[in-house]
Amino acid sequence: MAVQRTFSIIKPDATKRNLTGAITAKFEEAGLRVVASKRIRMTMEQAQTFYAVHKDRPFFGELCEFMISEPIVVQVLEGEDAIAKNREVMGATNPADAAEGTIRKEFALSIGENSVHGSDGPDTAAEEIAYFFSGLEIVG
Repeated sequence: MAVQRTFSIIKPDATKRNLTGAITAKFEEAGLRVVASKRIRMTMEQAQTFYAVHKDRPFFGELCEFMISEPIVVQVLEGEDAIAKNREVMGATNPADAAEGTIRKEFALSIGENSVHGSDGPDTAAEEIAYFFSGLEIVG
């Protein structure tokens, strides 16, 4: 296994409930290190661009509205096999299907309000990291 970087979002449903620290602790307990983090308020344009891959899906508008509804925390996580590790720690998208001890099992309110986002592969991780962070902001 190699050290990788991946991208994570702590979504509006979680930041609204003050879960940023608890979620970050889950990543760190799993061996991931936060090498960049910032709390932002995403604009509609940013949300539509970030989620453009879903633009033809019926949930696109609702997703974008949700993502701009409250502040979010964007992070770069680093560690051994970080992409797979992050996805394991997050749990299944549907919290009803998520394993015990995962972020979504413990904190998600629904499939839509599932508290976190994580990159699904190396190319996506690189794109998502670059969308929100300059190289100077990543201090690994």
